[in-house]
Amino acid sequence: MGRKESIVEQQIVDQPFGEILSEKYLSYALSTIMSRSLPDVRDGLKPVHRRLLYAMYQLKLNPDTSPKKSARVVGDVIGKFHPHGDVAVYDAMVRLAQDFAQRYPLVDGQGNFGNIDGDNAAAMRYTEARLTDVALLLLDGINEDAVDFRPTYDGSENEPIVLPGGFPNLLANGSSGIAVGMATNIPPHNIVELCEAMELMLEKDASVKELAKIVKGPDFPTGGVLVEGKAEILSAYETGKGSFRTRARWKQEELPRGLWQIVVTEIPYQVQKSKLVERIAELINLRKLPMLEDVRDESAEDIRLVLVPRSKTVEPELLMEALFRHTDLETRFGLNMNVLDKGIVPKVMNLKEVLQAWMEHQKEVLVRRSHHRLEKVLYRLEVLEGYLIVYLNIDKVIKIIREKDDPKKELMKAFKLTENQAEAILNMRLRSLRKLEEMEIRTEHDSLSKERDELQKLIKSEDRQWTRIKKQIKQLKEDFGANSALGKRRTMIGKTPAPVAVDLDEALIEKEPVTVICSAKGWIRAMKGHGHNPKDFKYKDGDRGNFVIEVQTTDKLLVLGTNGRFYTLACDKLPPGRGFGEPLRLTIDLGNDADIANIMTFAPETRILVASTDGRGFIVKSDDVLAQTKNGKQILNVDGNVEAALCTYIAPDHDHVAVIGKNRKMLVFTLAEIPEMTRGRGVMLQKYKDGGLSDAKTFNWKSGLTYRYASGETMVGDLNPWLGERAQAGKLPPNGFPKSSRFS
Repeated sequence: MGRKESIVEQQIVDQPFGEILSEKYLSYALSTIMSRSLPDVRDGLKPVHRRLLYAMYQLKLNPDTSPKKSARVVGDVIGKFHPHGDVAVYDAMVRLAQDFAQRYPLVDGQGNFGNIDGDNAAAMRYTEARLTDVALLLLDGINEDAVDFRPTYDGSENEPIVLPGGFPNLLANGSSGIAVGMATNIPPHNIVELCEAMELMLEKDASVKELAKIVKGPDFPTGGVLVEGKAEILSAYETGKGSFRTRARWKQEELPRGLWQIVVTEIPYQVQKSKLVERIAELINLRKLPMLEDVRDESAEDIRLVLVPRSKTVEPELLMEALFRHTDLETRFGLNMNVLDKGIVPKVMNLKEVLQAWMEHQKEVLVRRSHHRLEKVLYRLEVLEGYLIVYLNIDKVIKIIREKDDPKKELMKAFKLTENQAEAILNMRLRSLRKLEEMEIRTEHDSLSKERDELQKLIKSEDRQWTRIKKQIKQLKEDFGANSALGKRRTMIGKTPAPVAVDLDEALIEKEPVTVICSAKGWIRAMKGHGHNPKDFKYKDGDRGNFVIEVQTTDKLLVLGTNGRFYTLACDKLPPGRGFGEPLRLTIDLGNDADIANIMTFAPETRILVASTDGRGFIVKSDDVLAQTKNGKQILNVDGNVEAALCTYIAPDHDHVAVIGKNRKMLVFTLAEIPEMTRGRGVMLQKYKDGGLSDAKTFNWKSGLTYRYASGETMVGDLNPWLGERAQAGKLPPNGFPKSSRFS
């Protein structure tokens, strides 16, 4: 029992919980950052991808060999290098094989490896895989001491810390990941542009601005159009953080009878086509894209999304602007070049720093491979010199080997051979003796001597090393030239879209012309279309017409009650034109004693003249009379026998107002004499002994005052006889003025 207690005591750690938690969380964070989420700037790979490629390399899954089952690859990876779930490893391998996810795929997949619609790949027991030529570039020289190795998680094997990376994979294929407290998101780029940028860097100390003229922006595997501004792109490359705005590529297809349709041929990067189609269809059903009638997915190997407009009069550019605004036909790809510098330190780099880090790594790989090759050459030269001695003294050598107990020492003593030379001679097969010809030995010796000298010069000279790197970059550029399928830019560089001239939100709302009819007893309805003959309108027995207004379904109506309250009606919610409609009192709360004084369409940011029957009035802004409830909004205060009489819009250029009473006295004065208020009784517009206000009309003095005459209009010639000041009585109107004492 005492023994158990001592063991327990040894396991107890006397340390504050906060310190323990801090240490453990820091350890977890570092593990996540370095071993899972952030790519190495040198080869652009995370550990799982690096282990995948190395495992496939060990399986000899080269582009010219037959592929093997993906399950075999995944098994090797999780068994030897990556102690995680097989699903995570297989998903990583699938992404390396998807040509819509990788600009330059590293895995050549055979079978169902998913599609751009978002469908998953087949199970790993059904698919096969092998490396691509691009992957071989990343692995080139891995057996030539180009990089350091470390023990695997169980110490049974070794794995590379980083790949030689003879391909600028970080920028060419991009990367994304979320670590603890930091993230990375790098878009793919065009390899030819990257090579040209690095060539410029090797020629001079180029700035990021100069490099951005060559690397014009990301080159996504799904194509599309880059519409980000040049200034924003430059800022992103200079700071390592920013975003790139990408749009789908589309064209207009002409159809018979003047019809047309839009065909989308490329969609933004990382957008699932099926979800995009579902989203567009949903917006059509919700009537949020009234200009669009239908969407069809006619894709086969290439993308073909057909967008059918509702009418041939729709503007294609306006329709696409609406789709860009409301769907993933336009996306933003965030740039955050947060990478591991030399595999250790997380750092946000700019474009120049990333390219420079790759070239520095290639220089280091070149030197290490050169050292490795030099050792092989020196050893071979040493052996060849020993072979030459054998050739010149073959009989004596054979005699020593046959007769001496320790032929190795005797050979070294007799011919002054090194241990390596003696060992190589003893390991020779008899059949090789007949091939020992002095000319062949000397030819190979001269060739290797020349290579040795070149290697030694290369190792000592940094200029030679950069020259070799420049040739390597040039070879990359030729292999992935713009004429090849992989080298040609897929994402088109477009112009930054100009602001839409019209209010897009307003244009997207479905508009239909309607005619609003309100009877004298307050029955209201809305008939489709304009231009109806008033004689065709029918009313209930004892009722007659009162207001007829032609509007759009998107309009609002302002109703002024005789109680001085304003009510707001939405035209798209009025009862249909069948029958006699519905009583307006079901929609607004007029009260028992009030009636309708006037109905007019709502015009934003304008002014309204409101007046009561006793001749008082004021000016109010149209936006101030909008009511949110059916109870309306009290604007004009009335009491007793006084009622609201009229409301009329004031045009921007109007400077005078004409008022006429029921006593047929007319007065003209300036609008400036009427105050602007939000509510109240107002000021006296005209003074009456008998009756009250009949009508009022605002006008521009230079344009003149008109009134209804017979079936047309006539103008008052000289207005000076009626010109006065507010609250005066006025004079009789000109001859021919309507007996109704109304201007219209």
